[in-house]
Amino acid sequence: MSNHRLIIRGGTVVDGTGAEPRIADVEIVDGRIASVGTASGRGDEEIDARGLLVTPGFVDIHTHYDGQVTWSHQVTPSSAHGVTTALMGNCGVGFAPCRPTERDMLIRLMEGVEDIPGVVLNEGLPWNWESFPEYLDALSTRRYDIDVAAQVPHAALRVYVMGERGANREPATAEDRRLMARLAAEGVQAGAIGFSTSRTLAHRTSDGQPTPTLNAAEAELMEIAVAIGRTGRGVLQVITDHPSDDGEFALLRRLAENSGRPMSISLAQADRAPGKWRRALDLIRRAVDDGLEIRAQVCGRAVGLLYGIELSMNPFCTHPSWAAIADLPLAGKVAALRDPQMRRQLLDEEPGDPALRDRLFNFEKLFPLRDPPDYEPAPDASIAALAARAGRRPADLAYDLLLERDGRAILYRPLLNYATGALDECREMLQHRDTIIGLGDGGAHCGIICDASLPTFMLTHWTRDRRRGPRLSLPDVVRTQSRDTALAVGLIDRGLIAPGYKADLNIIDHDRLRLHAPEIVYDLPSGGRRLIQRSEGYRATIVSGTITIRDDQPTGALPGRLVRGGAAAVA
Repeated sequence: MSNHRLIIRGGTVVDGTGAEPRIADVEIVDGRIASVGTASGRGDEEIDARGLLVTPGFVDIHTHYDGQVTWSHQVTPSSAHGVTTALMGNCGVGFAPCRPTERDMLIRLMEGVEDIPGVVLNEGLPWNWESFPEYLDALSTRRYDIDVAAQVPHAALRVYVMGERGANREPATAEDRRLMARLAAEGVQAGAIGFSTSRTLAHRTSDGQPTPTLNAAEAELMEIAVAIGRTGRGVLQVITDHPSDDGEFALLRRLAENSGRPMSISLAQADRAPGKWRRALDLIRRAVDDGLEIRAQVCGRAVGLLYGIELSMNPFCTHPSWAAIADLPLAGKVAALRDPQMRRQLLDEEPGDPALRDRLFNFEKLFPLRDPPDYEPAPDASIAALAARAGRRPADLAYDLLLERDGRAILYRPLLNYATGALDECREMLQHRDTIIGLGDGGAHCGIICDASLPTFMLTHWTRDRRRGPRLSLPDVVRTQSRDTALAVGLIDRGLIAPGYKADLNIIDHDRLRLHAPEIVYDLPSGGRRLIQRSEGYRATIVSGTITIRDDQPTGALPGRLVRGGAAAVA
């Protein structure tokens, strides 16, 4: 054993328990925390952390890196925001198990649900697996800048067992259910952290079909959940349109009761029913009081869509005249949009898809996104309000804003958690006893959402910068995205700065910490595009005792590994 000794000297330790910060040295020996207090002697390597925060590495329990980790060693953008462990396989979608004849089916599903281009997946996925245990084995041979873990995705499981019948949402037979249950349990026994499913109409394939799991019967879900329960490990993750409905919640409660496994249910505030999330939390509270382990998985800010000429959508993308320029490169689009005739045509037209009008053409809820970005914009900062003060049509102003920065400007549409035009309800969710933070969706929504920066936002906006209402305490914010998330998915060896725990840490210049605006890069297979978001202020990120980020720049070190459920315990 090498006994490599890294000492972090004199930092302000926010240890993940929620306790008040304290000045201490943190001693790391061979990837584990050896002591927290006063470290004697000299280390093989030392970091001067005076005036800096020392936090646990963040554990992100809701990502979609299922494809990216098969071709990339960098789990970006999450690894640039203090995340040291990422859990993928959420929302019931993923790439295992999968027969060769069904690969296109799963690619279309991931392309539609998570906005990951099919051409990227076709080029990037090596498909050196069929079963879920084989998928984990393939990942176990790879190295990363952070740790990754996976869940068994219901849609892939259903298609694997039922083929086209599964994709077409036909009822599962008794034999179908038996086989799905056996394979789900095998996946968890092989190291899956749990099982995920989706029951929302918002999840569709790239050709518009609902996700295969949308209306899966209780008998199917129950047999899978009970089989996982028999393993004595694993969590259940559910996306549903109706968590506040008595019938739907009763079904989910029965799954938790009969499986004996922890469950998280994704929850957000919708404009069309702005108070229903409280009803859902009331139902969860009663279940928890009755001894069940159920949490609502909530986001730390509005779930916001990003619009731009270079992105998947913009206010004019369903107008009839847009079709003529839709496939042009950015420079071609910009040149066309600067033509007076094209401008007149687009501004005179109406959106071609009435169903998207409120989402795309609602200028009272559409905001310019600057650098640094404002994720709690006031109503008077909307494009409608700006246009009214300038005496202009909102669409006319939006058109000009899109052309700023040579067409790389971004408009922000808070879609969920923003019904009242502020984040007060979001703060209420975060502080609720029975919630857990998640829904950052790292690795997904390549051209429409960029919420993997959530950990940095939590530290900047909620503990330091918020002006439109009360903030949150620094110890609580650190705890919610380190120890709480780790425990929620059974990773008991991380998320805490204490002797014996895995040495995953961040050293942060809190005063200087900031987010930059999202931007497009073309670094996916086949030159595919994606949104990333850069940050400043991470003096170091440490994974298993190895420095992976130094002064906001990757070191190139790849200490990250696949984490298998059931094996993570304090030494």
